[in-house]
Formats: sequence, C-alpha cells, structure tokens
Amino acid sequence: MKNIILKVNGMSCTNCAKGIQKNLEKNNITEVNVNFSTSEVSFIAKDDNDINKAKYLIKKMGYVIYDEKIKQKLKISKLEKYFYTSLFFTIPLFLHMFLPKENILHNPVIQFFLCLPVFIIGIKYFGKSAWNSIKMKFPNMDVLIFIGSTSAFLYSLIGWIIFNNTSQVYNYMFFETCATIITLVLLGNLLEHNSIKKTTSSISDLSKMQHTIAKREVDGLVEEIKIDEIKVNDILIVNTGDIVPIDGKIIEGSCSVDESMITGESLPISKNIDDNVIGGTIITNGNIKIKVINEKEDTVLSKIILLIKDAQKSKPKIQRTGDKISAIFVPVVITISILTLILGYYFFNLTFQEALLRSIAVLVISCPCAMGLATPTAVMVGVGIAAKNGILIKGGDTLEKLAEIKTIAFDKTGTLTNGNFEIEKLVVNETENESKVKNIIYNLEKHSSHPIAKSLCNIYKKFATNLKVSKIIEKKGKSIIGTINNQKYEIGSSKIKDTEDDFDLYLYKEGKLIAKLKIYDQIKHRTKETIENINLKYNTILVSGDSRRKCKNISKKLNIKEIYSEQTPIDKIDIIDKLVQKSPTIMVGDGINDAPALEKATIGISLSDSTQIAIKSADIVLLNKNTIEKLPLTLNIGKHTLLTIKQNLFWAFSYNIIAIPLAILGLLNPMWAALFMAFSDIIVIGNSIRLRYKNIFS
Repeated sequence: MKNIILKVNGMSCTNCAKGIQKNLEKNNITEVNVNFSTSEVSFIAKDDNDINKAKYLIKKMGYVIYDEKIKQKLKISKLEKYFYTSLFFTIPLFLHMFLPKENILHNPVIQFFLCLPVFIIGIKYFGKSAWNSIKMKFPNMDVLIFIGSTSAFLYSLIGWIIFNNTSQVYNYMFFETCATIITLVLLGNLLEHNSIKKTTSSISDLSKMQHTIAKREVDGLVEEIKIDEIKVNDILIVNTGDIVPIDGKIIEGSCSVDESMITGESLPISKNIDDNVIGGTIITNGNIKIKVINEKEDTVLSKIILLIKDAQKSKPKIQRTGDKISAIFVPVVITISILTLILGYYFFNLTFQEALLRSIAVLVISCPCAMGLATPTAVMVGVGIAAKNGILIKGGDTLEKLAEIKTIAFDKTGTLTNGNFEIEKLVVNETENESKVKNIIYNLEKHSSHPIAKSLCNIYKKFATNLKVSKIIEKKGKSIIGTINNQKYEIGSSKIKDTEDDFDLYLYKEGKLIAKLKIYDQIKHRTKETIENINLKYNTILVSGDSRRKCKNISKKLNIKEIYSEQTPIDKIDIIDKLVQKSPTIMVGDGINDAPALEKATIGISLSDSTQIAIKSADIVLLNKNTIEKLPLTLNIGKHTLLTIKQNLFWAFSYNIIAIPLAILGLLNPMWAALFMAFSDIIVIGNSIRLRYKNIFS
C-alpha cells in the first residue's frame, strides 16, 4: 500500500477534479484526492495494477499525465497556445462590428472561416471536457460554455445557409459571439491558472530549496553532484552562502544557519560539531562538513512539504455548502437557459434572436468555478503563511476549527516551562548514603522518558554506576517502580502516599520514605507575553501532572485563569473531554502523556521538540524555538483564513444570484457575459491571495 501522486494536465475547473475523483472511486481506486489548484491526483495503490488502472482512466477522460521532465519541456502550455490562436482569429471578427457594412469582414464566408478555427479549439478544449463530465454524471462549467458557444455558431451557420445572398443574413450572424465567448473564457482560465500558482507559492518556494547541487568529498577529492545522487553517510562540504543540500550531522567546523524558511525563526542559529542541520536551510557564516543522515524523501523539508500538501487537500466543513450547490449548478443553469429561450420567445414577444442571445448569456455568465475555488485557494494561502512562519498545520479543516476556539489548555512541563529541571533541595534519611540514593534515582529514572526523569539523569549521571534494575513498572503521571538487589524502590510524586509538604518527588524503599526532592523549572522565553496576548480573547487553563504548589506558582506568574494539577494522562483526557463539550478547545502539550489529550481536544498542538507520539497526535506543530510564541499567530491565521473563505463564498453566490437575472433580462449580451464570467474566478483567487498581505500578526 503506497500513496501515489500524479501530475495531471487539462483540468479547467474544480468540477473537472470532482469528475476525475468520482470516476476513480467508481473503479475501486481508494482514498482519491484531486487538487485542481496544484493539478495533482493522489490515491492509495495496492500494486502496479492500481497505478496503471488509474492512469488509464485519467487518460481516457481526456487528461494528460506528465512528469517534471515533460513539464520543463513545455515552454508554452496547451492552454496558452489555444488562447493566442483564438485571439488571432477573434480580433478581426470582433472589430467588424465597428466597421461599415461594405467592409469585407462583414462577409459571412470570411466570418465563418475566421470563427471556424476558434470553434474547433472550443470543441477540443471545452467540448471534450464537457462530454467526459456528462459521461461521469458530473457536468462541469465547460458544458455551459460549450452549449453557449455552439448555439451561437449553429444559429449563425443555419441563418447563413437559409438567408444566403439576402440582406437578412446579417441579422443571423453571431460568429463573433461564438469566437469571443471561447477566447474570453480561455483568457479567464489562463489568468486563473497563473493566479492559482501564487496561492501555492509556499510549496514552490520550499520545493525550489530541494533542487540544488551538492559538493561531495570522496577520498580527499570534491565533486559536484545532484541532490538525487546523494546517499546516506556521504560526506558533503557546505560553505558560507550555500544551501544545505540535505539533512546531516556536522562532523567538522561550525556555522550560523538561517532556518527561517523551515521554522520561521528570523535570527541565525549557531551550530557546532554533532549538531544536526536541516536540508534547505542557508549557511550565513562558517564552513562545515556534514554526514548525510536522511534520504531525500525522509528529510525534514520533504516531510514538511508533504504535510502542507496533505493539509491543502483536506476540506473544511464550510466547503460542503459550495460542493453541494456546484453538484446541481450546471443542470439548474441549463434549465434556466432553456426557460429563458422558451418564455422569452413565446410569452414575452421577444424575437427569436433576442431570446436566444439571452439564453446564451445565461449559460455563459454562470460560474460554478468560483464556488469551487472559494475554499481551497484560501486554505492554500493560509497553510502556506503558516508554513513560512514555522507552523505546520495538518489539515485544511484545522484552519476552520481554529477560528471557533474559545478555550486553550496547556500542559506545564516542556510546554510552558523549559523542561530542564534543577534540584533546589535533596533531603536524605540519616540511615541512607546520599551518593547511593543519587545512584538509585539515576538507575530508576533512566527507564522513563518524562522531562523530570531526563533532568534527574543528567544531574546525577556523575554519581551513576550501572545497577541491575528489574520488574520495572511506570505509572504514568505518578511514579516509576523497580527492584534493585531484591529491594523494591519507587520514586514519584506525592500521589504515592498522598504526602502533603513543599517537596515534589519522593523515593521509597520497601514502602519506607528514604529521600525527597524539591525541584524547579524555569518558564520558557516569551511565554509570559504570549499568555498575556492569548488571555485577551481566550480562556486559559493549566492541566498538569505536577504538584498543586508548582502549578499555582506558574499560573500566578502567567495569569492563567484555571488550574488542574496532579493529573494523570487519563485524568487529562476526562478534563479535555469536558472542556470540549462546553466549547471548542485547544490542548497544547509535548509529552507522551499528553498524546491522548491532544487527540481528544478539538485541536491538538505540539512543539517541534515534543515526543514523536505527541507530534503524530497533534493537528498543529509549532517549529519555532520550541516555544508557544507562535500560538497567537496560529490562531490569527485560522480566523483570517475562515473570514477569507466566507468572503469568497459570499462573492461566488452573490455573483451568480445577480448575474443570471441580468442575463435573463437582456441587460448583458453574451460577450459581456463571457468577460464577466472569465474574471469572476480571478476575484475569488485574488481575495485569497490578498490574505498573504494582510496584517495578521497583531
């Protein structure tokens, strides 16, 4: 089972994408996602047969599958060729309306042969797509364009044949209408495709960082190679100003690294021997040798790009409204168009030409694409802004949920505090040896991944000798138990025996208290300012396994409104569940014990130095400096993205509600209708792009 991504050329609107998806799913291809904006079709394949079947079905529908090499060869796209060819023939056709009737361009033969190449292009581009969408029982926008342009062409052709060599023939000549409709819609599609590229700029910028040349050292000699040729354990040389080609560990030298494109951190970070560097970051100062630690597909950058793409695929709930309307839009518009023709001619005493032109205008001005593009373009920009600022959002629906959040719950250790504990005081019973106690603490705690355990191990490492510890049991959020020299030891919080004093950890031997520790943890950089910012708009809650005394102390310093202390992982789940029932809730945490609560919350947020379980359980990962500093920006991105989606949908619905009646009333001829339709999508995409330049940092 593997995820396959195909680049597909030829999709002219979002309904084309839905048609491909429906066709693949009907033929038992699973987990299909078609992204019109990025021209990508992804699905899960069991074997090569599934891949070949999917390719066959897509090609059968009239689309082209291409790889990057083919894409690079295409200096000018098929759409551009069609547009410029159509424009060449349409200009003289259009200009004839402003010339005297004696001009040769009024000749029906000339008009026919000027229109014919444009109409053939319309058949190839719109007709083929329209027919395939009808076969899939999911008619797209091209059905409307094709019917409208074909009606104008056939009406002109029939009028020319019947009234040839009479003065009445000029009343039936609408070849320029046919050609102008096709040309203007091609222009709209071209502008739309170019505009959409700007909504996916974050992926493009990150992807460009992968296409680089590396300097590999082999037997003392340096050779230049492409990134695809790099293997794990290769030694690469990276100098000042170079892009780090791939993830690696520094084995020689030191440097400053600009990681802003990956983490959003604006200041360069110092790196020395044994530190890891991320592929795609830039060496601002220094020269280093690195040992490659990941294949290209497994690098941090590749995983980030994959996460962004996955996020852009997922659909927020708000998109369902647009999708439902888009699904019935084309049949409804065709019905309205037919009624406009019939009612106008038979009941409102319009001439057949006038009724037909209004009918064509209804077809041409209607635009289901704007509704289809309203949500995905905004999501792409929102996810892209987040990624550029070191915020990885795992789903487009997460952006929508962010806008609804009322409550934010924080874990304490490793989230609000730095997780590097110091020992304030150690009290050992007179009957025990202090060095021996420290050694026992080290040998017990090394079996736990809790931040306190790691800190104690670092502090007491110098007192440690390897002791044989057996029958290890870790009670999450409470204690760790082990047997040493046939004696049972347990170290943990006051929950072991409900002890109430100012100490934090207690060590028992055979049930008897032999030592206790008082520890402290510092608040992370800029956490106080971040919480102050969040407190203005949200309810803040501390949910921690730490002692009440410590939680109270932290909450007082940070002005957190509500405290739940001494909570086990199970307790945390119950608390988050109750909070979610009251209002949409974020859980911010970083440890293994936070993973279930992150899953339970409306949105789970973890930090980049979190455990892998916490990161996988979270909906959002903050990469910047392993602090919550970017949390207010994350919330703002969610709010502004949802606002942009609502604005886009409002425009898309309003446009069609206003435009269709105007066409019915004859206030728009088909050519003006084509022009307005061509630019309706651009307005939606432009509003999404505007999100990139809004001030969402305050």
